[in-house]
Amino acid sequence: MHPVIERVTQRIEERSAADRQRYLEHMAAARSKGPHRGALSCGNLAHGFAACGKEDKGELRSLTKANIGIVTAYNDMLSAHQPYHDYPDKLKAAIREVGSVAQVAGGVPAMCDGVTQGQPGMELSLISRDVIAMATAVSLSHNMFDGGLMLGICDKIVPGLLIAALRFGHLPFVFVPAGPMPSGITNKEKARVRELYAEGKVSKDDLLEAEAASYHSPGTCTFYGTANSNQLVVEIMGLQLPGSSFVNPGSELREALTRVAGQQVTRITDLGADYTPISEIVTAKSIVNGLVGLLATGGSTNHTMHLIAIARAAGYRIDWDDFAEISSVTPLVTRIYPNGDADINHFQRAGGMAFLVRTLLDAGLLHEDVKTVAGPGLRRYTQKPELENGKVVWRDGPTESHDTDVLRGADAPFSSHGGLAVLAGNLGRAVMKTSAIPEGTEMITAPAVVMSSQHELEQRFKAGELNRDCVVVVRFQGPQAIGMPELHKLTPPLGVLQKRGYKVALVTDGRMSGASGKVPAAIHVTPEAVDGGVIGKIQDGDLVRLDALNGTLDVLVESDELAQRPQATLDLSDSHQGMGRELFGVFRANYSGAEEGACVLFSDQ
Repeated sequence: MHPVIERVTQRIEERSAADRQRYLEHMAAARSKGPHRGALSCGNLAHGFAACGKEDKGELRSLTKANIGIVTAYNDMLSAHQPYHDYPDKLKAAIREVGSVAQVAGGVPAMCDGVTQGQPGMELSLISRDVIAMATAVSLSHNMFDGGLMLGICDKIVPGLLIAALRFGHLPFVFVPAGPMPSGITNKEKARVRELYAEGKVSKDDLLEAEAASYHSPGTCTFYGTANSNQLVVEIMGLQLPGSSFVNPGSELREALTRVAGQQVTRITDLGADYTPISEIVTAKSIVNGLVGLLATGGSTNHTMHLIAIARAAGYRIDWDDFAEISSVTPLVTRIYPNGDADINHFQRAGGMAFLVRTLLDAGLLHEDVKTVAGPGLRRYTQKPELENGKVVWRDGPTESHDTDVLRGADAPFSSHGGLAVLAGNLGRAVMKTSAIPEGTEMITAPAVVMSSQHELEQRFKAGELNRDCVVVVRFQGPQAIGMPELHKLTPPLGVLQKRGYKVALVTDGRMSGASGKVPAAIHVTPEAVDGGVIGKIQDGDLVRLDALNGTLDVLVESDELAQRPQATLDLSDSHQGMGRELFGVFRANYSGAEEGACVLFSDQ
């Protein structure tokens, strides 16, 4: 193992020893009660199988056959989740073939961030992760199940499902992907049209044509945002079948992998000899593996919060310093938009997960001695699935990349580091994705232009007020303020300013996430403005310095003057009412900071 990876892993284990021990004790107590249906009264059990067919009822009366709970995030609003519409029936049939039973335990909400970008509903996006975790817990609380199948792909959905699964950690769970849509127009071309529209050079119809040619069919969006980062991370953590993440929907291989996933979970329940609960899969080593995979591929900055919350659910405490230290020694081995021109289908064709895992294992950057849903050892994930006579077989994946413009070995990477910087200074702490920004933009000092809404930027851009070097400060966007929406509406105008030759950057207590690209952006600033953060004291014209090379983030104002400045305030009531936002005040009031996972689920945060 690389000594830094080993050191960070040991530090996490030592820091988390007491929490992890309590967690494992809780899981052992849950397991000791035996198959859960045995704890139910006759009335409870009769209700539980009342709607089942005669054969399934007979199996559920017995405690010797597994009953698998399916939690689905299906809806028609998410292109990535639309293929799930018939997965429950397919999974039930596959599980029945091996003598077990499956029931849909429940459904959870799933928001499409692409639909809600820049809209009031986006302020419920991050909140939805914790709602999904809670809804999943309710779904599994029927106490009927020996294992679970999780049907989720996109941004907050997978983290929410995983957090809840870990609280039922005495059970095995397999995550079941549905795959990315085929490639449409290039993401680079889509971004170009967006910038032209921001400048008023193309019509709204032209923009809609470009967007529709990019997002054009069932399946995950093809750029490397949070959805595809989710898939990569959960696979490298051993929670999905090897090579299953990026097989297109509707293909014969996709259908076969779905069938195998359903059958595999029955083999690792406590009713058999290969009991592998999720609590034994998600360990400090597998969490570090997830971090390495994320950083080696320039993945979504949303995971600087999600993985912290996921780790807490398993009894571990990780922080941004862990991310930064791992990033410093993890080579960047992919170029997938927004970190390059390729999309996730190009990554798959270049060698995909099998080659990625192989090169990172061979470089000593991943822990091999972990448990997975496919069996012991991460080396299993250097294999790729293929069809042989209609059945899935796994064969050794490529030992070399098929396209070194998209995917490279760890010995010849695009960059020697993972492209994530943690910034700290008198403005607090923030994260900055550096894997996609142009060379020479890692450091910027410029006057602040202070705003309290992403919509204000559009107005000032169109008025020509931003044609200069500047650091755009967008505050009151944090979790306690308005739920921490993603701020992708900022990207096209800032990109235009950058192309005009101005030095520009963004500082915000909000999010940019998987689409963080070529504009330097210090995001997730914590403490946030409504929590007394210094970001709430910046004034127009103050010099702000972002320095990703040295990891600093400061407003260049004397400390005495800064201490005497009043904290800015803002009436946020318009963001707390309408579109259902009034129902979630308890979340906003109890959010932890971004570095603690922006979470309401753990009372001691």
